[in-house]
Amino acid sequence: MKKILWFLMGIFLAAGWFVPPAGQAAAGPPAKGEPFPALMLPGPKSAEDRNYLGLSGTGAFKISQVKGQAVLIEIFSMYCPHCQKDAPGINELFQAIEKDPELKGRIKIIGIGAGNSPYEVGVYKKTYNVPFPLIPDERFALHKALGETRTPYFILVRIDQGGTGLVTYSELSGFKGVDSFLEIIRKSAGIK
Repeated sequence: MKKILWFLMGIFLAAGWFVPPAGQAAAGPPAKGEPFPALMLPGPKSAEDRNYLGLSGTGAFKISQVKGQAVLIEIFSMYCPHCQKDAPGINELFQAIEKDPELKGRIKIIGIGAGNSPYEVGVYKKTYNVPFPLIPDERFALHKALGETRTPYFILVRIDQGGTGLVTYSELSGFKGVDSFLEIIRKSAGIK
């Protein structure tokens, strides 16, 4: 029985399906210049969200599988008043990216709902008309693997030619308005 368990663990590790157990947290959030952890994120349910991210299947995915040059990750909580206050501005940021021919398709946005169930993420998405994919993290597994940050926390991951992700921006409450944040994203993603 032990051999079977070790064999299965080896398969999960090799396939990248391992997310640290609930008790293991990263020492802090991914820092600028560090590789983004090879976490498996739950696949979006809607075809629209999968198409936006350029994902072909419905299963779990890694950030490096997103079709684009960079992915902005917002770690939020439905219960965070700062996240609620910023939601209309982040939606505006999404629209600005989608309207800019230099950025559309190159920069994607996703949200990770720290401690939020699929229902809570759905309520947040509907209440604030969030146009980009939101991923539930009900058991805080992703949140812990990303250093148990407070919310809202923003991480920009630049995806290189080899399909790995490099953190180029990592800040708590970094959103200070659409124009200034868009400039930060452009620079951090290497888009002039």
